[in-house]
Amino acid sequence: MIAAANPILPGCHPDPSICRVGEWYYLVTSTFEYLPGLPVLRSRDLIRWETVAHVIDRPGMLDFDGIGSSGGLYAPTIRHGLGLFWVVCTLVDRDDPSRGGNFLVTASDPAGPWSDPVMLDAAGIDPSIVFDDEGRVWLHGTRPATVPEWHDQTEVWVREYAPSERRLVGVEHVIWRGAVRGAVWAEGPHLYRIDGRWLLIAAEGGTEFHHAVSAARADEITGPYVGDRANPVFTHRHLGRTSPVIGAGHADLVQAADGSWFAVMLAMRAGDGRHYPLGRETFLCPVAWEDGWPVFAPGEGRLPGVVEIPWAIDAPVAGSWQPDDRVAGVVAPADPRWTALRALPAEVAIADGDVWRLPVRAASLHDPSAPAFLGVRQQHADVDVRCTLDVRGLAEGESAGIVLRQSERDHVAVAVARTPDGLRLTSERRLGGEVLRRDHGAPAEAPEVEVVVSGRGHDYAFRHEGRDLEAADGRELDASATGGFLGLWIGAYATSAGAEPSGEVRITRFAYAPAQADHGGR
Repeated sequence: MIAAANPILPGCHPDPSICRVGEWYYLVTSTFEYLPGLPVLRSRDLIRWETVAHVIDRPGMLDFDGIGSSGGLYAPTIRHGLGLFWVVCTLVDRDDPSRGGNFLVTASDPAGPWSDPVMLDAAGIDPSIVFDDEGRVWLHGTRPATVPEWHDQTEVWVREYAPSERRLVGVEHVIWRGAVRGAVWAEGPHLYRIDGRWLLIAAEGGTEFHHAVSAARADEITGPYVGDRANPVFTHRHLGRTSPVIGAGHADLVQAADGSWFAVMLAMRAGDGRHYPLGRETFLCPVAWEDGWPVFAPGEGRLPGVVEIPWAIDAPVAGSWQPDDRVAGVVAPADPRWTALRALPAEVAIADGDVWRLPVRAASLHDPSAPAFLGVRQQHADVDVRCTLDVRGLAEGESAGIVLRQSERDHVAVAVARTPDGLRLTSERRLGGEVLRRDHGAPAEAPEVEVVVSGRGHDYAFRHEGRDLEAADGRELDASATGGFLGLWIGAYATSAGAEPSGEVRITRFAYAPAQADHGGR
């Protein structure tokens, strides 16, 4: 027997949704302003996952221009029905609620191609989809309560969707406003048809320390729904700040072929109980049933460090990966972990064998646009990332370097700048509204310049040729401090800082290596 180590998807993989088709499990997570968007991962054993596609993988599928950090793609749901795979999701602009909205895409093969988005006439976020016994399709989601009884109260709605007309039809029904009176943000709803009844699983409490999972059920999909007397049926908030894993919630259920049940959900590894620079990660939880209600982590009541998968030894594995194995080493251009900001990697860079050619762009890292940036999630608390840049193609006034990124407003970067006096090493720290820039002298004489970012827990150091250049405190960069929803990314960038660009930098090597055993929850 083998087991799944939690988190099953380390690094920023929040709001997971899962379904099973035959022997395969398929999973999607939120990606916000990073593209390609909504990775589709598959596994035969819930342990080893491979990326088979991204749902949003073509230019022009959605408009991300100007969408600020922690906006973008929120809380997708993946399901299979009527011979198709379906993903529903929300495009969010936090500064302009009139933009974006809920949308639906389909594919006959989860590896794609995925259809162009169908925008839905439905307010709010966190849409989900379910198919009833008669083949009808039902959309449901979360929005602010029409007549709220308390601050940040939300409500869950359900309405029929007509695939032939590609629109919502019939009467909308509000079915849930939360399990606990006064609880905020009843969200992330998923409906299931189980043993002749409808089960609703929803999050509440907000996606941070007070996060929780609640359950309700009804005889009809439109209600009325009666909550489980045990609500919230799962949470880590009662464990206090000393728990190495906090914020568990936003669960989705799946039944294995042998009849056993599991849930995926988000949670955060917080060594100090408050800060989680890796972001919200995907965890696996065993589920049992008692009196028709789900029991999460039975007999334990918390996310286990490892989850035994009794049948996993019999599951053949081909082309799959273990997070700790796959992430160690050079990240080649073909690696699916590469992301860009508000644009696809191929729109901002050119893959040239084992090298990325990154044409300089005028946009800077603090602009809510599509800068010349390529990055990967930080997936381990202890990590070394080595970025080697061939900067001979930089024009005067241009710079290129490596960045530890939370958002436009919050990041730390070290760059090589071409000045009238030659190449200079510079650093920039942006924390909220404060900006600190420093000059670190000339880099070592070479056509290529290597900068290393080393993370040890909350402490980060930027180095060149063994020389310390800059430091960062992960507690100042994580979402609990900045107010966003993301974990940290590490990547390379190039900018002319608003001037007309003409140069190019080559990313000749980008290597990611876990430094030692990770912190907390593993």
